[in-house]
Amino acid sequence: MKAKQLVICTGIFFATAAICSAAENPPQQPAVMSTTRADQTGVALTVYNVNLGLVKDRRNIDLARGLGELRFMDVAAQIIPASVQIKSLADPNSLMVLEQNYEYDLMSPQKLMDKYVGKEVKLYQKNQYTEREEVVAATLLANNNGPIYRIGNEITFNHPGRVILPGLPESLIAQPTLVWLLDNNLGKTQTVEASYLTNGITWKADYVMTLNENDSKSDLTGWVTIDNKSGAAYRDATLKLVAGDVNRVREEHVNVMTHAKGILFEAAAAAAPQFKEEGFFEYHIYTLQRPSTIKDNQSKQITLFNAEAIPVKKEFLFRGVTNYYYSQNDEVTSNQKIGVFVEIANRKEDRLGMPLPKGTVRVYKRDSNGGLQFIGEDAIDHTARDEKMRIKMGDAFDVVGSRKQIDWKKIAADTYEAAFEITIRNHKQEDVTVRVVEPVPGDWQMLSSSLEYTKGEAHTAEFSVPVKKDGESKLAYRVRMRY
Repeated sequence: MKAKQLVICTGIFFATAAICSAAENPPQQPAVMSTTRADQTGVALTVYNVNLGLVKDRRNIDLARGLGELRFMDVAAQIIPASVQIKSLADPNSLMVLEQNYEYDLMSPQKLMDKYVGKEVKLYQKNQYTEREEVVAATLLANNNGPIYRIGNEITFNHPGRVILPGLPESLIAQPTLVWLLDNNLGKTQTVEASYLTNGITWKADYVMTLNENDSKSDLTGWVTIDNKSGAAYRDATLKLVAGDVNRVREEHVNVMTHAKGILFEAAAAAAPQFKEEGFFEYHIYTLQRPSTIKDNQSKQITLFNAEAIPVKKEFLFRGVTNYYYSQNDEVTSNQKIGVFVEIANRKEDRLGMPLPKGTVRVYKRDSNGGLQFIGEDAIDHTARDEKMRIKMGDAFDVVGSRKQIDWKKIAADTYEAAFEITIRNHKQEDVTVRVVEPVPGDWQMLSSSLEYTKGEAHTAEFSVPVKKDGESKLAYRVRMRY
């Protein structure tokens, strides 16, 4: 019996010892570490012109060996969590990411109150007779369109007192934060790089062109405008801009933070080119040759290049429309506007030659008093080296065109003839030449023309019509069409 009891006691002893051992050595909890912008040793920012930025944030961090939770603060509010990567620059194999989270439940008065629904809070109010603040204990029953309290056995709302909360709920944070559960094998301070994509930051190109007196040459300044609404600032960043049509998957995106601050506009003084351009895949990268700070909710301009005395070709264009040729009426649209264009060649011998990102060109010219006046603007697409940039200025005021159909007949079931007369009147004090582009449908043949023509495209006939100052010129032609 004693032996049996001894066995039982011994069993109890070992079980108790195991329980005691487990209690004395509970599972190790991961160390919690935090890092802010104060630890930052460098940041590189690549901005795409499709409302996208790539951030590479380097920080010196003292990471505990083994399992640890790293709270990486001061990241962009519009970060794309699925794009995040982290690595150790000291030893890429020293860090293993076990879990990755993006915390964006940010503090606000509404959210703080919501977290305390059903809990006791304190209400401070001033006694109007004693001028002293009195403390009232209350239970927050609801926070829908304003807090509702229970004080004692009574319910009240619109309480005038200040609300004092006992603490900060763990689930709320002050700023967007990346949280990693890491397994670290390197027991020393190391440089860690976190990289991620963020929405809310983009850039565009703007160009300022100044024509000379006779519109034969121009000065051209290129600017880049960076608009940062990503929810983060990038101080002394290595800045790269990518120009090109980068494809993105269109997903429904919910912004986790709405910005309501004003935009700060900064313009750098015109200077020598500050960007180095290079081809990259099917795009072009422009690297700023100095650090730059891009603040949150800021629009910043930086000079891209300056070029002077660029040869310019000015053109007057009078273009018809196809439906003229399907009309048997004598009347067609008359007194159409004559467009005015300027064209420059993006080539090195003309003091350009850099691939030009798409953007808006604004054109100016000095008046008789020397004042700079705005005369037109147009959008251009990406313009490669040795291609031409064509800008529509507007419509001519003193150069007027009219068109008249003087004959139209059916020759066969599928064959027609049409004759037109185009008149160009020039009220300017100098001679002009107007390029007339006439769309001709089907399989066509020019039967007669008062001026030489060229076949610009399969279905267009082009004429060059010189017009003397205060003069008038006529163009008459007959065409046979089969369609």
